[in-house]
Amino acid sequence: MNKKDMTANLDLTKHDAGTGAHRSRKPVYMDFLPPCNHACPAGEDIQAWLALAQEGNHEAAWQKLIEDNPFPAIHGRVCYHPCETACNRAYTDEEVSIHAVERFLGDLAMEKGWTPEFRAPAGGKKVLVIGGGPSGLSAAYHLTRKGHEVEIREAGPVAGGMIHFGIPAYRMPRKELQQEIRHVEDMGVKIILNHRVKDVLKEKAEGGFDAVFIAIGAHLGKKIDIPSRDAGKMLDAVSFLRSVENGEDVKLGRKVAIYGGGNTAMDAARTAKRLGAEEAVIIYRRDRENMAAHEFEADEAIEEGVKINWLRTIKEIDATTFKVEVMEIDENGRPQPTGKIETLEADSLIMAVGQDTDTGFLKSIEGIEINRDGTVTVNDHMMTGAEGIFAGGDMVPAERSVTIATGHGKKAARYIDGWLRSEPYVPADKHPIVDHEKLRLWYRTEAPQVEQGELPPEKRAGSFDEILQGLSEKEAVFEAKRCLSCGNCFECDGCYGSCPEDAIIKLGKGKRYLYDYDKCTGCAACYEQCPCYAIEMVQENSAAAGLG
Repeated sequence: MNKKDMTANLDLTKHDAGTGAHRSRKPVYMDFLPPCNHACPAGEDIQAWLALAQEGNHEAAWQKLIEDNPFPAIHGRVCYHPCETACNRAYTDEEVSIHAVERFLGDLAMEKGWTPEFRAPAGGKKVLVIGGGPSGLSAAYHLTRKGHEVEIREAGPVAGGMIHFGIPAYRMPRKELQQEIRHVEDMGVKIILNHRVKDVLKEKAEGGFDAVFIAIGAHLGKKIDIPSRDAGKMLDAVSFLRSVENGEDVKLGRKVAIYGGGNTAMDAARTAKRLGAEEAVIIYRRDRENMAAHEFEADEAIEEGVKINWLRTIKEIDATTFKVEVMEIDENGRPQPTGKIETLEADSLIMAVGQDTDTGFLKSIEGIEINRDGTVTVNDHMMTGAEGIFAGGDMVPAERSVTIATGHGKKAARYIDGWLRSEPYVPADKHPIVDHEKLRLWYRTEAPQVEQGELPPEKRAGSFDEILQGLSEKEAVFEAKRCLSCGNCFECDGCYGSCPEDAIIKLGKGKRYLYDYDKCTGCAACYEQCPCYAIEMVQENSAAAGLG
């Protein structure tokens, strides 16, 4: 509806008080992109579901959230929440604890037995998903919402991929993990376990599948050469964590060394401590400032008694004796050898220097390009060089995280759906991002972030009980209300109360406002009083009036 039609519908009365043609700029209600939404790898409309949560409308908030991400209870625990790193509230006091509210909604949905509400379009096809990790599960979920029949074939004994086998239970309890996966199955997705696909084209043809999405993850520990005359017990971190998850009796000895500085290294060291190792020592060639692990991972590891030898690299192993070289950081932040050698003793060594994907079974498929690191090349539509075969998650070139993999699944589902229906998916244009400098917070906003409870370090020894606790409903609502609604009107009445010409019409709760441009003088009082930057002053005749 254009401005003329809206004005007619409201039966606005003409007034002579306004300056009319003398106005050079006019205010326009806008919808901009909040930085949290922009930073989310899963593409969540964070601001929208936070708005529903702060009203106490939790089921609607959950339904809005799972339009983009089917696993809020999982991501509320394991996502490294880049949305919070981008949050403008950090310039006021502390960022909104988005992950904590997300976890609250995910846990509440399981407690209440909520189910996804959607209307699948007719005319769907049949899709094979290879790999039951976060990317494969996400693709299956979104393809189902789009009306397709989906079957997942997973090589392992359970679905979940690296969430299950690579993230310890103290970070991701298995009950909640399996409950959210069950949501996908309850929607009609068929999951076949202990089924390793070796011939993609054969299984595609025999199963009558119209398209394939491959998301097998990175389950192979990287290999590096370390000179050793009589190496002691050596394990790779992924295999170690998998063995622990499977309940196997892993004998590490009294003192364990872990080589690497990423999140997997931290998890391996903390797991070793829980298994009874008296000492767990991480050896890492960089310093703390340049470590691959997230800050809180190192903090929690140190709290639990893990020792970290920064700026060290293993040069040689002789039984249980390790020769390590001291490194130093150069002006470019890169570690350089110093020639100084130290020795340490350890009964076993866990290698945590990264993971590779086992994509060798794809080499026989014409058109699929496998890179030197084992990843598979895909185009902008997530399709490989083989028509109708798509790929995502850790097996394609990208940063690796659960949330990025989940986002890949959603993105692939959109393009697969478009390809199957011969209606190519075209992403919508994004609005400009609102940074903190554009906000005009005229009201008092200091309200520190709600802290999540933690299991004390002394109670973590020998236990895989979850460390980080969830929020209560009262705390979750409070935290959701800390959102500043950057770039989008939340009906604070700042513009309405500040207009000296009574040129702003309230349309009722949830409908926002409308300008009567016959009264508006372009004084910009409303623009100056909008705390979330949902109003822009534009040159006269350069944009049509509208609702934010």
